[in-house]
Amino acid sequence: MAMMRLRREDPRVVGSFRIHRRLGAGGMGVVYLGSDRRGQRVALKVIRPDLAEDQEFRSRFAREVSAARRIRGGCTARLVAADLDAERPWFATQYVPGPSLHDRVAEEGPLIAAEVASIGAALAEGLVAVHEAGVVHRDLKPSNILLSPKGPRIIDFGIAWATGASTLTHVGTAVGSPGFLAPEQVRGATVTPATDVFALGATLAYAATADSPFGQGSSEVMLYRVVHEEPLLGGVPDALAPLVRACLAKDQEERPSTLQLSMRLKEIAAREAQGGGSDKRPPAQRGAENDGYVDQRTQRTTQPRRPGEPRAEGHASSHEARGSAPQAARGGPSRTGASSARSGAPSGARNTTRSSAARKGTRPGARPTSGGRLRPANPRLLRQRLVVFVVVTLLVALGIAAAQGCQGPSRGLGNGTSPGVSAPAVEKMRQPGI
Repeated sequence: MAMMRLRREDPRVVGSFRIHRRLGAGGMGVVYLGSDRRGQRVALKVIRPDLAEDQEFRSRFAREVSAARRIRGGCTARLVAADLDAERPWFATQYVPGPSLHDRVAEEGPLIAAEVASIGAALAEGLVAVHEAGVVHRDLKPSNILLSPKGPRIIDFGIAWATGASTLTHVGTAVGSPGFLAPEQVRGATVTPATDVFALGATLAYAATADSPFGQGSSEVMLYRVVHEEPLLGGVPDALAPLVRACLAKDQEERPSTLQLSMRLKEIAAREAQGGGSDKRPPAQRGAENDGYVDQRTQRTTQPRRPGEPRAEGHASSHEARGSAPQAARGGPSRTGASSARSGAPSGARNTTRSSAARKGTRPGARPTSGGRLRPANPRLLRQRLVVFVVVTLLVALGIAAAQGCQGPSRGLGNGTSPGVSAPAVEKMRQPGI
């Protein structure tokens, strides 16, 4: 967890604890790193001065302390001390070293399936203890999960509530983080342990894809998607996707219990750790499948798909769809093959070349040159044909010359007359007057 220097307005001593660093700030107050006289480090939350006089916030702070006292389990930070009657109420819990799940994923990218399942199994087991104490966390999310060397820890029970309570603090106002709230929280209905199961499913999806299963957007857009649209789980590994989808069911009755979830995630973690998982895709490649959420969901039209119109596969990005549209309008192919993609030419280019060559009477297998002319596919065959052509031409020329040589002497034989003229006819022509 990142630590910051103390500011001028920060206290130096709270109760019996000495304050060393600032760990962070939330909607209710500031969290400090402190230590007691024995040197035990604690995470100490102090309510903000402007809220200390607000009885509603004092009550909310008291609920967090009460919830922390009731929970017994290794997946939560143990309560050390508290003072609810102080000018600025505070309480201290065991300090948990390590980054939050949100920071870990933001810095290193999506986690592998085995690690996601292992973290999820520990969190589900921790939620069993939370729910057995009659408490619903109501704000389980990546930033409220710390990854300590001993395993994940759930923190910040600031809006935790007894099982069966409503989620509304004000009329029409839902408490929690958009994208990780359950539909019943958005509607203001009664919360149950299944509410935390929904948040855990969204948290596991984030760990596997580095994004909320309901995308990004304003609070209103996110809450609408949670209630009315299905989550995008294209980037979640195949081993986890069915279980995460069950956690994100709109109906609370259709979600698995925390005990069932813990057992199932332990099985998946063991199988994936042994290399038995089927999803070998890199995290970045899996995460890319969630691109174009706005194009697919928020901006989609209500017009039905026309017969024969190709259906988009997976979660193709919008620029890919726009790139294939002009080709379809020109009558070209909408997809490209692997070899065509590498060469930058459409997949139908070779078929078009063969068809045009057949129409022009050229030999199949000829390849176009840079000048647009066709050359034989085999130069050796061309040389053989050229030699045959020259030999045949020479033989024909020799034959003609031989034939002409045989006819030449016959013209000078006899009386010097032309062939076909008889001797009497010659004598007759020599007579006078003829």
